[in-house]
Amino acid sequence: MTSVSANDIEFRSVTKLYGSVTAVSDINLAVPKGAFVALLGPSGCGKTTCLRMIGGFEQPSDGTILIDGREMNGVPPYRRPVNMVFQHYALFPHFDVEQNVAYGLKQARPKLAAAEISARAREALEMVRLGGFEKRRIHEMSGGQQQRVALARAIVNKPSVLLLDEPLAALDKKLRTAMQIELQTLQRELGITFVLVTHDQEEALSMSDMVCVMNAGRIVQMAKPQEIYDRPADLFVADFVGKTNRIAATVEAGGATLRLSNGTALAARSGLKPGAATVALRPEAIELVRQSNGSGSQLTGTVTHRIFLGSTAEYQINVDGLGDFLVTADRRSVQESDLVEPGERVVLNFDPGKVHVFPA
Repeated sequence: MTSVSANDIEFRSVTKLYGSVTAVSDINLAVPKGAFVALLGPSGCGKTTCLRMIGGFEQPSDGTILIDGREMNGVPPYRRPVNMVFQHYALFPHFDVEQNVAYGLKQARPKLAAAEISARAREALEMVRLGGFEKRRIHEMSGGQQQRVALARAIVNKPSVLLLDEPLAALDKKLRTAMQIELQTLQRELGITFVLVTHDQEEALSMSDMVCVMNAGRIVQMAKPQEIYDRPADLFVADFVGKTNRIAATVEAGGATLRLSNGTALAARSGLKPGAATVALRPEAIELVRQSNGSGSQLTGTVTHRIFLGSTAEYQINVDGLGDFLVTADRRSVQESDLVEPGERVVLNFDPGKVHVFPA
């Protein structure tokens, strides 16, 4: 029967307890069909528990999980339209590549013909660009190739949902970037729902359609990557996703003025509640100059450290009365020279509209 659900995955008031410990608390989540969703958060936030409940490796203590409109509570993993790629791949070292990919097909009931199993395994290997590697042994494959074997094994059964448990964590940076592109391409080609668990913010923002930020067993914010970064729901999201400078401040009576702890006054956006607040300002939202140009809001300070990153440089600057700031500067944007030296006095310009204000 064809499902009428618009979502591949739904959590309805799901809670998961391990004895007296609450791993996941009253989560409501809807993942649309064909979406690429990242569950992002620090260790212990509940993201892996959510993934394991989708896969059937854990059962909710309370609430309901649905896949493709069907309730999954109590349904074992092998009866769910889901496959999982584990962080360490879990490949069989005594099998060759094709045998690894075909393993799930051989367990299917009713039993499939050997010719069909081989054809489908080879088709899956072609999808992950490993055609011609069928008879290689696993130890003869690089880390990236083993990752793709694991992906081929996961997609060969044509699941509705593919679960990815930090699958790129063991790869070096260059290979990880290449595999991020491979995964995005594969997801578009297959058109199935991908759910990725990661603690890597860059990975979540660059790969997914939607990011679900979790903390302490709850969903803090779920939105498109750009919205998560540009309009964080609270200070935790602003702090965890990307880099940010935090400044103690006060929203003054009337809510029109934001006064930083060193006395600097900024024009505040409307609707802020008067009282103690914390300001979050992204490092790249700050313009670093040697002399005041009279634009925007300005702070002054002394460069204490510089990290050269090629096209950009990161500076730690001790701002008068506020402490250390992190500033990311395009080398070409700095007046007179493309690098500022530690010990130099500098001016920090920024648009007050780029400031995020949260209750203290």
